[in-house]
Amino acid sequence: MYKKTLTELIDIAVPMVVSQGAFALMIFTDRYFMAQISPTHMAASLGGGVASYFCLSLFFGILSYANALVAQYYGANQLAKCSRVVTQGLVLCLLFVPVLVVVSYFVSGIFAAMGHDPLQEALERSYFLVLMWGALFSLAKTCFASFFSGIGQTKQVMIADSIGVALNIPLTYGLIFGAFGLPEMGIVGAGIATIIGTVLTLAIFIYFYTREACWQQFQVARSLVLDRGIIRRYLRLGFPSGMEMFLNVAAFNLFLLMFQSYGVAQGASAAIVFNWDILSFIPLLGLNIALISLIGRHVGAGNMDRANEVISAGFLLGLGYSAVLAVLFVVFREEMVGLFIVGDTSHQDIRELSSFMMLGLASYVMADAIILITGGVLRGAGDTRWLMIASVALHWLMLLAQYVVIKVLNYGPRASWLIFVGMIISIAVVYILRISGKQWRDPEVLKRVMAES
Repeated sequence: MYKKTLTELIDIAVPMVVSQGAFALMIFTDRYFMAQISPTHMAASLGGGVASYFCLSLFFGILSYANALVAQYYGANQLAKCSRVVTQGLVLCLLFVPVLVVVSYFVSGIFAAMGHDPLQEALERSYFLVLMWGALFSLAKTCFASFFSGIGQTKQVMIADSIGVALNIPLTYGLIFGAFGLPEMGIVGAGIATIIGTVLTLAIFIYFYTREACWQQFQVARSLVLDRGIIRRYLRLGFPSGMEMFLNVAAFNLFLLMFQSYGVAQGASAAIVFNWDILSFIPLLGLNIALISLIGRHVGAGNMDRANEVISAGFLLGLGYSAVLAVLFVVFREEMVGLFIVGDTSHQDIRELSSFMMLGLASYVMADAIILITGGVLRGAGDTRWLMIASVALHWLMLLAQYVVIKVLNYGPRASWLIFVGMIISIAVVYILRISGKQWRDPEVLKRVMAES
């Protein structure tokens, strides 16, 4: 039975790893292209990109909980409600748009407020605003991707995301540098290419969703109604998940902005290291999504024995993958850093700081795996309120420590980086303690998770 569970997890996780890996590759190549212009452009792509994700994170967190909701209904054999989750998510998307317009207006001034270099600030602001223009498409894509993840049809997610990225990468190159007959638009072109790739991905999801097999099995035509019970579940279980993501991304964004206030070299170093972090972290998100789906399905079916098998399989896959990455980050750190530095002898300060930070990345990559595995299990089981409280508290304690170190004590970037590494490891320890306990497994607690009132 364990072998069957491991195979099932792999079947769902591998397409999601490919899908998330494609997304990571898109971000990686965007910043690599920016690095070919200047370190300032690369730092700006990181700052503007993280700021846009910060603005969307609350809404992404709420809408992506459709994965767990759909999986729970699928496990309970309530297939008609799976498509209703998508409809309610799209309703929420439309309601979120006016809020995003207001948020974008205020957040666009944060780069200057953090004391960034004037050229970097102008580039960050332009990139941020372009990405926000495509927010509605990104949110709608999340609804459909979460539906297919929830029912375990992750190959559709892989196909849609991979095609979108396959268009995005050459289009980004063309719009940044003016290649293939396209206008030379620099960092703005990178943002426009991202929106076009997102629209294509969304169109593919809609095609899969409206095919006859899916349309009939999940009674899509009858799902186009307002379902207050599902809306309440979205808000009761998804809102804490969204708030966790929003507040954590806010803490990370503020940390990153403070770190970049050290100077362009430090901002470029952070961009280099987080590029490699993304290539390790985002594929693990594929495993996280698969765990949410499978755990949600077994919670819906009331089968916690199978859920325990899924947990064991998740740790086996995640820790094995991250251990290999940790070794690679240590052994090849110089080569990985050098990929983003134009010239053999220039920017030695960036090279030295980035190499040091890569050792920190190697130190916490397995902790990241633990966080994503345990977080996926607890989120699939509906333990979102505890996740929000624990994760947010640790992230904001880290931010407070960063403020003291960077702004009050004026310590250097290495001290700041060590605090960041320590925060990641601390979260992993706390999550392990939670998943080892019995409170989230209590049958009465799980019964309340499935309630629509």
